[in-house]
Amino acid sequence: MSGRHDMKHILITGADSYIGTSVEKWLGKYPNRYEVSTIDMTDSSWREKDFSLYDAVFHVAGIAHADVGHVSEERKQFYYKINTDLAVETAGKARDAGVKQFIFMSSMIVYGDSAPIGRKKVIYRDTVPDPANFYGDSKLQAEKGILALKREGFRVVVLRPPMIYGKGSRGNYRTLSRIAGRIPFFPDIKNERSMLFITSLCEFIRLMIEHEEEGIFFPQNEEYVQTSRMVKLIGQAQGRNVRLLKGTGLLVWCLGRMPVKAGRMVNKAFGNLVYDREMSRYPENYWIDDLETSIRKTESDFYE
Repeated sequence: MSGRHDMKHILITGADSYIGTSVEKWLGKYPNRYEVSTIDMTDSSWREKDFSLYDAVFHVAGIAHADVGHVSEERKQFYYKINTDLAVETAGKARDAGVKQFIFMSSMIVYGDSAPIGRKKVIYRDTVPDPANFYGDSKLQAEKGILALKREGFRVVVLRPPMIYGKGSRGNYRTLSRIAGRIPFFPDIKNERSMLFITSLCEFIRLMIEHEEEGIFFPQNEEYVQTSRMVKLIGQAQGRNVRLLKGTGLLVWCLGRMPVKAGRMVNKAFGNLVYDREMSRYPENYWIDDLETSIRKTESDFYE
């Protein structure tokens, strides 16, 4: 680990992205330590950017949240073009320019879908990635291409976080938040999922930069999340009491067995998918808030 305390210059690819913007704000809390620039990757002008000005590149540009059930072959190829080819090309440009560290935002999705309701799925450090769809595979192929570029003086960090949530986040958390704001009851299902609060992710990335790390990392919240408890906590943060209904497990299990989109959504919400806790520990603490506090901040109108 590095003990240097000179200014680090960071380039974030994917201007205006949720994660990129969040990391930029977080590093902005250390104005004497990090100088952050962002770049838009939506056209080819980024190729003219001088990467030699930067110590680290954080590549977050990509496409996520695919409806993998109804996608044309042309659309699938577009995912590979952006999530794989663009990422590898960006890493190559960074290496050739003398950038010391490249951080790639991958995903837990490289391990496939969650286990269905009633079954456990625990991922360990030696678990072999097995994507369930083209989106997960596009991320995994990018990892392989980027890791192949490693050499002395060019460190590569691959992050495989689980579902990320926080103020302004999209995707599954927003769906749960809407549900908590509309219904008085919710099934009480005992499941476990790894999740990651956006602020904890930002601090983890800061530590990766600060200590000039390399390798594959698996940041997650300190505690696993039970979907039912999360919905109840979201309701409380919204000033509502969402009652959890016991004895609904069989009904939810039956819904999860449906071979349609509804079944996939039920298993996504109530299935089990966790990282072994040990693989997510780091010598310095990056857990900013516990689950209850993180949800309260996510739902607050005043938290920035």
